[in-house]
Amino acid sequence: MHRQIAGSLTGRVTKWIVLVAVLVVAGIMGSFAGKLTDVQENDAESWLPASAESTKAMDELESFVDPYDVGTTIVYYKASGLTDDDLAAIEEQAAELDEIDGVTDVVSPQRATAAGVPAPFVSDDGQIAKMEFTVNYGDALWEELPGVADDIRDLTAIDGVEVYLAGAGGTTADQSSVFSGFDGKLLMITLAAVILILLVSYRSPILWALPIFSAVVGLGITMGLLYLLAKHTPLTINGQTQFILTVLVIGAGTDYALLLIARYREELRRHEDRHEAMAFALHRAAPAILASASTVVIGLLCLMFAELNSTAGLGPANAIGVAVTYVVMVTLLPALLVICGRWVFWPFIPRFGSVEPTNSGFWARVGNRISVRPRAVWLVTSGALVALAFGSLLLDTSGIPSDEQYTKEVDSVVGQELLVEHGLVDASTPIQVVANADEADAVIESMQDIDGIEVAPEPLVEGDTALIVANLDSDPLSDGAVQAVRDARDAVHQVEGADALVTGWTAVTIDIEEASARDNKVIIPIMLAAVLLILIGLLRALLSPILLIGTVILSFAAALGISGLIFSLVYDRPHTDPGFPLYAFVFLVALGIDYNIFLMTRVREETAAHGTRRGSLIALSSTGGVITAAGLVLAATFGALATMPLTFTLQIGTTIALGVLLDTMIVRSVLVTAINLDLGGRIWWPSALDRKPPVAPTYTAEQDEQGEPDEPEVVRV
Repeated sequence: MHRQIAGSLTGRVTKWIVLVAVLVVAGIMGSFAGKLTDVQENDAESWLPASAESTKAMDELESFVDPYDVGTTIVYYKASGLTDDDLAAIEEQAAELDEIDGVTDVVSPQRATAAGVPAPFVSDDGQIAKMEFTVNYGDALWEELPGVADDIRDLTAIDGVEVYLAGAGGTTADQSSVFSGFDGKLLMITLAAVILILLVSYRSPILWALPIFSAVVGLGITMGLLYLLAKHTPLTINGQTQFILTVLVIGAGTDYALLLIARYREELRRHEDRHEAMAFALHRAAPAILASASTVVIGLLCLMFAELNSTAGLGPANAIGVAVTYVVMVTLLPALLVICGRWVFWPFIPRFGSVEPTNSGFWARVGNRISVRPRAVWLVTSGALVALAFGSLLLDTSGIPSDEQYTKEVDSVVGQELLVEHGLVDASTPIQVVANADEADAVIESMQDIDGIEVAPEPLVEGDTALIVANLDSDPLSDGAVQAVRDARDAVHQVEGADALVTGWTAVTIDIEEASARDNKVIIPIMLAAVLLILIGLLRALLSPILLIGTVILSFAAALGISGLIFSLVYDRPHTDPGFPLYAFVFLVALGIDYNIFLMTRVREETAAHGTRRGSLIALSSTGGVITAAGLVLAATFGALATMPLTFTLQIGTTIALGVLLDTMIVRSVLVTAINLDLGGRIWWPSALDRKPPVAPTYTAEQDEQGEPDEPEVVRV
């Protein structure tokens, strides 16, 4: 029945119907795809859980400040000291800033002195001056600010003076510029890497175009669908989600294409009619691809249990992407392949009746060597992975400080460093405390002795609520600032009857870190349980799914360990985002288990005819090449994230690329195969499959030396 369904999708007439139907859907949804950035939510509040203290405090702040107000600081630096002419030019610029739409509350050094502002606006050494103001562009801030920032930089230029846009506004402008300017570039880098790998894998100047076209169609449909969902439902999409979506859809789609095309090529050697060959290929490959896609989808949906809104939104958005990609790859791609015919494989066309080359290829020889001493192989391999895992002790998941946020120099970071070095306070990222007005003075008193902050002597009062502001004397993401906010929270929470809540840039970062720590503890066990249930249902066994889960966890730990070494010793960026371990785990487990699914479904298929040990060797030789190519594709696509000028994307791209390569080259090919050969039919316990007494592997040491295994005739069922 499954073969009949597969054949109905790629029949002589239905292949054209499928092609037209998918392209029509792609055309409709593609018209919305370009609007996805319009519905992104990149503000801090959209990332935080509703239960976070910062979120609750922000709700109270609306009576004091516009929630769209963003404090911004211009930093002027001259190593030889700012002259009177330079300071006069700054005052002239302040008047010009007043005229820019969306800019308010401009405070220059001279204006600060006139208003009696106690905090200095010019450093004691005369090398630094600052100007502060507020920008407000409503919910269009993310889109508008980069352009406005460029205008402000042009306006504030002074000969011989270095000028930097810093503060919360400068940081937002830099972040928005990175995300908005890298969409197309990331897609091009990803596609270039995948095309190169497909050219090498297929050795065909034509065939690569079909999986790439299908993957791009899948991405376009996904982005259009997500736009509609984000616009009309509570689904949250941010720049981070969209970047990961791009590489995941292209990578996963190409992986599914590799598996299908490999099986199709096998069947073309057995069937003269290409439509019949595709029906058999889909019948054999689609269940494994479906199981793989389902694992990734369910793993990503587990992120919906996250408290952090950004994490919770990333899960369903990317799950939709994988589901759509699966449908496209088992409909559009097969239709294109049978429409094009065998010639698309040129110059290595799989002729009917020709010999299957994988029977004596590289992976057949690898299996031959492993089979000599499988127990020694899996013990040594496991020990090496455990040793690598200790490198994870070098990771610091407490958050990425400001000076490590980017892999290139940006205004907001340099400006902030200059302010701190020269003893000027950045008032654009203060600690904000909302409390009952009756206890405001007590709250101020409780904060007086906290190191690292300067508390305003008077609160702002609206009705029964007071706002107390305290400026930080260090970078808002530094250890000192984090400790100051924690101390402030401890102090104000002890003021009886104050009901005080603390927010601000640093407080938001702390709340994100705490929510991420909670999510790690909750989501990882949920995901492991979900993946285990999928494997049990797929393999209809208990022991082999448990063993596979164990190998993937070991691979994940080793990937983290290697990453810890690289981040510390090569990148010199040991600090990671609090959500880094969870993101790495979700993608490495969901994607890593894919390759085990590809392998083990083939092992199960071959076991029925040849037994577990022989079936394991046949499965490795048959799937080794395609799984390795799939791993290279996925590693390359996620590796493309490392080209972005953000430390987070550099780290997550590096870790996932390393983990995928580790899975395909070592865990799946060596570790899992060695365990299968050692345990034999026992891996299917308690299934009735292969309950014959274990037998010795077919290969011998002598045959291994000869490099020519005694390959029995494969009987297909």
